[in-house]
Amino acid sequence: MTSQNEAAARQFGPQAQAYVASSVHSVGPDLERLEAIARDMPGARVLDLGCGGGHAAYRIAPHVCDVVACDLSAEMLAAVAAEAARRGLTNITVEQAAAERLPFPDDAFDFVACRLTAHHWGDLDAGLREACRVLRAGGKAVVIDVVAPGLPVADTHLQAIELLRDTSHVRDYRMDEWMGALERAGLHILGVAKHWLPMEFASWVARMKTPEANVAAIRALQSGATAAVRGILDIAEDGSFRIEVAMFELEARRAQA
Repeated sequence: MTSQNEAAARQFGPQAQAYVASSVHSVGPDLERLEAIARDMPGARVLDLGCGGGHAAYRIAPHVCDVVACDLSAEMLAAVAAEAARRGLTNITVEQAAAERLPFPDDAFDFVACRLTAHHWGDLDAGLREACRVLRAGGKAVVIDVVAPGLPVADTHLQAIELLRDTSHVRDYRMDEWMGALERAGLHILGVAKHWLPMEFASWVARMKTPEANVAAIRALQSGATAAVRGILDIAEDGSFRIEVAMFELEARRAQA
């Protein structure tokens, strides 16, 4: 496990139950779309890559053959397994692994879902290559993650507050960065949808147990933000703001041996 992956596991393990219970992570049009895709794949074997609190797995599992929920954090996986059992979702199993080095053979899955996790990976390209490798040729994937603003000053602001809130943060990538990385990995883009995700400030920092000094630094950055940044991120008086999320629908088109 790389030092970046170790940092992410340390950060998220103690917060596992908070992410299972998170209302921000348990709803959204992206989850609705994942469920709709799963309904058309009743015999599919599915990988929820970087499962976090398991919300993608819970929505997909009732419609497919089985789901493997994969994450760096053993504590997160234990919480997901317990929640799956509570919901009676007996076809969800868990596997501890880094996205950049998956313990699955080539062509192991029909569908890969990856939701709100890639911005923590130490190597985006390696993780996406692995996602493509474990998909059968022609298999489908959906990658969902935060998209950085195109305006450089707003991009810088977002990365700064993300890192202050959570020291395992790597990068919220711009759309051009995302599209280049997906294509390099052999994941052909079939469609893209975007939506805004509101972040209520108090619960956003509480979920990660952000130290008070860092919370104060975030608020100072927000107070000093330019009008352009405030407008793009819709920063409110209490620190609440919004982030843009993109959902990439993809098909594995990796080179055949």
